[in-house]
Formats: sequence, C-alpha cells, structure tokens
Amino acid sequence: MKYKVLKTFHSGCRSLTKLTLLLFMSLSMTLPSLADELKPFTSDGCSLFPDGSFTQNTLWLSCCTAHDRAYWQGGTYETRLKADLELKLCVTRLGEPALGKLMLAGVRIGGSPYLPSGFRWGYGWSYPRTYAPLTQSELTRVQNQLLHQGLTVPTLIGKPDLNQ
Repeated sequence: MKYKVLKTFHSGCRSLTKLTLLLFMSLSMTLPSLADELKPFTSDGCSLFPDGSFTQNTLWLSCCTAHDRAYWQGGTYETRLKADLELKLCVTRLGEPALGKLMLAGVRIGGSPYLPSGFRWGYGWSYPRTYAPLTQSELTRVQNQLLHQGLTVPTLIGKPDLNQ
C-alpha cells in the first residue's frame, strides 16, 4: 500500500514538473515580444520633484522633459549616466547648481531600470527592460514614435563635466 501511494505521488510530481516546465517555456517565448512594445512618449515633468521654483513654477521643467525623453527610450548604463549628468548640467545652467546635484542624486537612485516604476530607465518599453544598447530596429521605432508625436529625438549636448 505504501509503495502504491509513493508511486502515485511521484507520478503526480512528474506531471506537475512537466506542467511547470511547459508554463515557463511558454512565458519565456512571450517575454521578448512584451519587451518589444514601445508605448508613446509621456512625461510627468520632474517626477517626484517640483518643476520649478515658487516664483517660476516651470523653471527647470524643460530639463526634466528632455531627461524623460532619454529615459523613455532607454539604452546602456553609460547613456543613462550621460542623461543624468545632462539633467544636472541643464539645471545648473539655470542658476540652480545645488538643485542640479540634488536632482542628480535622485535620478541615480530612483531611475534604475530594475524598479517597476513609471519613471525608470527605459520606461517606454514593457517591464522588465534592463540596460542594453538599442538595436537599429528599436532606434527606428523610437524615432518614428517621436516624429509621430511631433517631438524631436533626444540628444545629449557634448560631454558633461563629471566634476560640476
């Protein structure tokens, strides 16, 4: 009797293992197609930070919107670092160097592609999407999406000074 129960249990475990394996295989086949989805560009301004000062309530909003455009498209770790430094430089050029440093710290901590937030690195693509260079096809999709929305493709101005 004991042997029959063990044999039935073992058979059930093998079936469950096969079912689990099939489930993971089917999920892994759908994940690349999920990552391929590119949502239209959106910006929430400076995310969890004010868009400007008390007297000029949108003073650095354009800096944040440009930064969001870079974050939306995603890419490599180095590209993210350049985008973050450009945000700091943009805010500094507006006469707010201390806020630029504070914003840099915030985006370095909160903008990780590994966090499932709406302002993570590569948020235009389906989650999860980690650091990776955009393929030519993805770059074309980014450009087409932005052009369709009447926007320009993000560019980084020069090489930001890491010491500023």
